[in-house]
Amino acid sequence: MKVCGLTGGVGMGKSTAARFLREHGAQIVDTDELARKLVQPGQPALAAIQSAFGSQIIASTGELKRAELAQIVFADANARRRLEAILHPPIRQQWLAQIETWRAAPAQNGGGRKENQPLAVVVIPLLFETRAESHFDKILCAACSAASQRERLLARGWTPEQIQRRIAAQMPVEQKIARADFVVWTEGSLDNHAKQIERIHSRL
Repeated sequence: MKVCGLTGGVGMGKSTAARFLREHGAQIVDTDELARKLVQPGQPALAAIQSAFGSQIIASTGELKRAELAQIVFADANARRRLEAILHPPIRQQWLAQIETWRAAPAQNGGGRKENQPLAVVVIPLLFETRAESHFDKILCAACSAASQRERLLARGWTPEQIQRRIAAQMPVEQKIARADFVVWTEGSLDNHAKQIERIHSRL
């Protein structure tokens, strides 16, 4: 089984690339989804976040006020590092465990014969920033122009200030492109995006 990392700048099409890879039979684990599960009420990570940032970021329902926490951590690099120190180790532990589970559980092919899953993909926005590249056979980077990135993030309802802070918290996408094995350029139509994934998948 080949294990690939999928990264890219915020709003640059990682989720869409992952969806197309899944349609080609790849197993996908998304670290953003893992992070959301880790901060559910009753989880140790949520208690650690509350201890680090105060009860004001916990709603009366016991759920994390994600927007309020984001405002704190993207305005203060030290605060962001505190949050990352809480979340990154268990997130990495979980996706590594998921990969090992897939390795140990052969897939059933159409003829009934068992074979190992051919491709596993871990979606990690901060793949290079967290020095995770050594865990992967190949790395894919989803990228687009700065103008398209800004347009997509504005469509999410983010303010220009929020956009700037989020982008500043990540490695410049040009550096990610330079370090990746494959680049998916997500400008243009979804059909163009899908064709690029098809070509990359055939090479993997």
